[in-house]
Amino acid sequence: MTDAAFSRLPLSPAMLANLDQLGYARMTPIQAAALPPALAGRDVIGEARTGSGKTAAFAIALLHRLDAALPRVQALVLCPTRELAEQVTQEIRRLARAADNVKVLSLCGGAPLRPQAESLAFGAHVAVGTPGRLLDLLERGALDLAALNTLVLDEADRMLDMGFLDDIQAIARRAPSQRQTLLFSATFPEGVQGIAAKFMREPQTVKVADAAVPAIRQIAFEVAEVERLDAVPRLLRAFRPESTLAFCNTRQQCRDLEAVLAAQGFVALALHGELEQRERDQVLIQFANRSASVLVATDVAARGLDIAGLACVVNVEISADVEQHVHRIGRTGRAGAEGLALSLASLDEMGRVGRIEQMQGEPFAWQALGELRDAPGGPLLPAMDTLQILGGRKEKIRPGDILGALTGEAGFTAAQIGKINVTDFHSYVAVERGIAAEAVRRLSAGKLKGRKVKVRRLAELD
Repeated sequence: MTDAAFSRLPLSPAMLANLDQLGYARMTPIQAAALPPALAGRDVIGEARTGSGKTAAFAIALLHRLDAALPRVQALVLCPTRELAEQVTQEIRRLARAADNVKVLSLCGGAPLRPQAESLAFGAHVAVGTPGRLLDLLERGALDLAALNTLVLDEADRMLDMGFLDDIQAIARRAPSQRQTLLFSATFPEGVQGIAAKFMREPQTVKVADAAVPAIRQIAFEVAEVERLDAVPRLLRAFRPESTLAFCNTRQQCRDLEAVLAAQGFVALALHGELEQRERDQVLIQFANRSASVLVATDVAARGLDIAGLACVVNVEISADVEQHVHRIGRTGRAGAEGLALSLASLDEMGRVGRIEQMQGEPFAWQALGELRDAPGGPLLPAMDTLQILGGRKEKIRPGDILGALTGEAGFTAAQIGKINVTDFHSYVAVERGIAAEAVRRLSAGKLKGRKVKVRRLAELD
């Protein structure tokens, strides 16, 4: 499709108007390739990395087939992680504003099962979730797929990496055979090909140029093992990225690096497998809303994350897996921006470096760590701070209520307020760092939805 305008597609006027309002000016290459066959009802296999616009591609397709008057699950989206499922849920909800009363549920592990089953009992049109929880709900009879017309497998290769093959197959077998299946994956290992062959009907495969790694400036630094962790703050002071995702190979290295960064004045958070789900959610909320400058994570903990506007990736150690290196650095340099990837390598890791360079077809640019100089400017502090409000969806709190309280009685401007996240029992709002303490005082002194609420800075809990 040479014309990338959404108006070329057989979409309703309401959907086209909503896309325009949301800022979807033109289709990305994966959308232009996948949407025509998907809207025509074909099964589609799409090769697309996170950040290429694939979520909107399958969301528009599944919403196109939806009957809003039928309050039954008509579309099911499988994601590898809770974080990605939440992002997909929010995107579908935004795109569903063109239709009346479309209910989209996120059904993931790490949260109580009973409230999810109760929400399904009240009716829903779209379910988004992780394979294990979806299968659990199916086996309990809480999730009914009799009305399903669209099944989506998002980041299929990642779901296989995480051991979800059996769950995916069990879910697909329970879905009606006369359905549309849309499968998106960054790579196509044998397992993904097997799923496609078994559960898809004459799928059309689309592979676009932007599925490749975007333009990323890669610089490598040789380090001795004893200076590896201390090298990271040196990199940050020299390059001053607004947001950095630093990859470690172990949980212990995550904890150690977080401590090193904190001791040198950086606002850093760690994401690893030992965190409880509530702690994990709070870490991701703070980093996504620009309340922390650095997120230190293992590969497993960071799977499925799509962090908008990520300025820099630091490889604290070189990954032994070439594909994993590509996944790591591909998180920066999105939406046409130049990405920055900084890698620390010891002599023992030069073999790994060589394999990556061979795969990429070009060598790293090398720079001596001793040549780095601190860039001008004060401490590299994040622009925002996060406030935690005791009360969430269960108390009928909405983002608009929080924004209204801050810009109304509290007297702040909308420009001083950042992202707002509302969970079942807590709400989180990013505010400019300089007003955080005063925002806590004014919100605590006022009322939210007609009642007093407890408010505190989330950083105080770290």
